[in-house]
Amino acid sequence: MAVFIPTYFSPISQYRAIVNAEIVLFEIEDNFQKQSYRNRCYIFNTNGKQLLNIPVKHPVTSGRKKTKDTIIENATNWQDQHFKSLKTAYRNSPFFEFYIDDLTPIFEKKYKFLQDLNFDTFDFITDALQLEIDYKKSESYIELEEKFDFRNLADAKFTPNILTNNYIQMFDDKHGFIPNLSILDLLFMEGPNTISFLEN
Repeated sequence: MAVFIPTYFSPISQYRAIVNAEIVLFEIEDNFQKQSYRNRCYIFNTNGKQLLNIPVKHPVTSGRKKTKDTIIENATNWQDQHFKSLKTAYRNSPFFEFYIDDLTPIFEKKYKFLQDLNFDTFDFITDALQLEIDYKKSESYIELEEKFDFRNLADAKFTPNILTNNYIQMFDDKHGFIPNLSILDLLFMEGPNTISFLEN
């Protein structure tokens, strides 16, 4: 059993670990942490690495809140901004048109809870790659051996040693290869071949 945090269009390192896990358990009883992939991802645009951040509501009190209870702040049209950024960055990529119709509903549906959005992004990726991953959600906070604990892959400051081989990126001629971007970067560039990068 391998444990992960549900994240927003997760980094490639997380999908590589998921694809190679026998049993996937998503931790939903953890406390929300700022500056994590729970509500952000990174893509590659003409200027290099670009942050896409989902605004969330913070509790009035200073107490902790669980990720599963985290509410998205929809006062700004962040979905439209993210979608426009993706189209600008990847519209000329080899597989953007192949996936865009299935991706669009995620940016049209109004979400209240961050967790619901993150699971929809996971379902989109597994469908796109035709992965059959039966996952479970935790009912209490999980304690387990470090080798099965991949929750640190949700930490944007953590540098994972689980990396894929380099692949051609949209603007690598200008900025060089940028590792561990959102899975969308690999998907738009490699399409169905994405799975071979994740399994290695």
